[in-house]
Amino acid sequence: MGVAFKNPDLASIRQELHDYIDNADDAALKDIYTKLKAEDNEPYEWWNDEELITELDRRSTDLKSGKDKGVPWEEVQARLLSRLKKNG
Repeated sequence: MGVAFKNPDLASIRQELHDYIDNADDAALKDIYTKLKAEDNEPYEWWNDEELITELDRRSTDLKSGKDKGVPWEEVQARLLSRLKKNG
């Protein structure tokens, strides 16, 4: 669900955002809220983000157990250099 503004006045922006939020699903609401909170100029304390820590722990466990083989640095570097060459 995209929002396209065409030189709106503030009242139009307010109404369109209100309509969007009223009809947004839970994931979109969480995303909007996260983006708005990021504007609070408070530093993001990733170490207090339980979801992030859980995901990092899972990835670490998968790498240590061999479930995830990871990607060798040489391969990452080659992919990045290839992208640079394609994009000039």
